[in-house]
Amino acid sequence: MKTNSNIIQWQSPSNIALIKYWGKHGMQLPNNASLSMTLKNARTTTEMRFLPSAEGMEVNYYFEGERNQLFEEKVILYFEKIKVELPFVDDYIFEIHSSNSFPHSTGIASSASSMSALALCLLSVEEIINKKKYEKGEFFSRASHLARLGSGSASRSVYGGWTTWGSIEDYENTSNERASTLGFDVHPKFEKMGDAVLLVSSKTKSVSSSLGHNLMKIHPFANARYEQATDNIHALMCSMQVGDFDTFASIVENEALTLHSLLMTSSPDGMLFRSGSLEIIEAVRSFRATTKTELCFTLDAGPNVHLIYPLEEKERVHRFIRNELIQFCENGKWIDDEMGGGPMQI
Repeated sequence: MKTNSNIIQWQSPSNIALIKYWGKHGMQLPNNASLSMTLKNARTTTEMRFLPSAEGMEVNYYFEGERNQLFEEKVILYFEKIKVELPFVDDYIFEIHSSNSFPHSTGIASSASSMSALALCLLSVEEIINKKKYEKGEFFSRASHLARLGSGSASRSVYGGWTTWGSIEDYENTSNERASTLGFDVHPKFEKMGDAVLLVSSKTKSVSSSLGHNLMKIHPFANARYEQATDNIHALMCSMQVGDFDTFASIVENEALTLHSLLMTSSPDGMLFRSGSLEIIEAVRSFRATTKTELCFTLDAGPNVHLIYPLEEKERVHRFIRNELIQFCENGKWIDDEMGGGPMQI
């Protein structure tokens, strides 16, 4: 952990949503609840240096050692948004250095890891300036709330393991304002999970997530989607409690395909699948049926495919990737990750 009182550093992971959040209202509030798995190796490291300013807020943002003015503008807008809750940001100069452990355009949500790391840094700075420590639970709950204002998915990266975001009927600890850990124990089968990310294409996607969310406001299937997501999250959580992987896989894959159906029917540019994406999906279903391996796929809003499986299946899944799926990966590249324990101050 940094000892310099004017430097704060956090590492925060990305996450992969299994029940998808797609469509929002108000100030970054979800139209349906989501459920995700926090990753271990895909993470952002953010260092924040702060000094008092006599001339108002100033932000200098560096990514991978180079000034990134495009993201710097986003950070400034984010600081403007949250200064009603963290008024001190108006009186400081911030120098922010950020780096990712994973390459760009890999189907791993960098906004989730980067914005959650930023929110965690800001809360630590607030503790120093105000000379008052938050209780641990309150710290992370508040960090999740602040991260949400920068990126909806970032709210979930503040916690490790399985995380939900959005109000869920019959689950008291859930909220649209912040994410939370599951309020129940999962079956041992779901306690340790792997995520193999198959890199089908590194090209910039034609429809951004922000645009996709906005298109849901006029989508004719929007209300039916939100009802489907509500049913799916209840059924998925039930399957996780009893160890029913077949139901789990069916719902996870249905959610991924629904997301891409919404994209395709939202915009002429919404076809984000590539031929390799479809080949992998068909191969996974065939492999699961033939070998009875507990394995399923999901995708974010892009062509790259995540393989989700209990870690006890790791050797078999990796052999499957090497023997059959690597041919569909751009330059034979894929990322081996697994469920992680959440952010860490360093």
